Amino acid sequence: MPIDIYSKRLGINRCYVIKADGCIMIDTGPPKSGRAIEKWLKTIPINPQEIQLIILTHGHADHVGSAMSVKKITGARIALHEYDKDMFESGDIVWPSAVTTWGRVARVLFRPLTPLFRFPKGKVDVVLRNEGLSLVDYGIPGKVIHTPGHTPGSVSVLLETGDAFVGCMTHNSFPFRLSPDLPIFAEDLPGLRDSWRMLLEQGVETIYPGHGGSFSPDDILKALS
Repeated sequence: MPIDIYSKRLGINRCYVIKADGCIMIDTGPPKSGRAIEKWLKTIPINPQEIQLIILTHGHADHVGSAMSVKKITGARIALHEYDKDMFESGDIVWPSAVTTWGRVARVLFRPLTPLFRFPKGKVDVVLRNEGLSLVDYGIPGKVIHTPGHTPGSVSVLLETGDAFVGCMTHNSFPFRLSPDLPIFAEDLPGLRDSWRMLLEQGVETIYPGHGGSFSPDDILKALS
């Protein structure tokens, strides 16, 4: 089955559309990205109504901020893990814990930008749980896997091709990292390392982060060593 992967940069974030027999979207970028996404879908081209499911890799505002706008454009259902569900449904902006020196500095520098990340609270249609979710019913040969660490409810999408969409399990662009590495923010860094090991054991070939371009798992193996 041919699989098409489309990537869209939205500020410092990236969102993805995956098309096979069906079509899904992964993350929606920061608030007020809906118009940019709608224009992008026309250039791919993807009919917005083809998108059946919007998978949010975790509940932070720069990943869920335009979820309700994209839902309005596409009619798709929104999927988020139960542990991060309250962040989205309350509209709360949560600043993650820093795990590096630069992370601690960046956290202070970024905090004044909080008003820019306010987003309309929404409703989760598909509550993801620890056992994950097969995407076969959505026409996608792959699955959603619970990969906690960055947040308790972080998830990744792993396709049968070995393509892994991991949200903030890694950072690979300014202002976070200059090359692929573990994230500068995480609520549970040892747990995140465990999630990486579990995911890599399932045959990951290419990693698609929420910040930065795709890269080989060799870079993460170095970071874990």
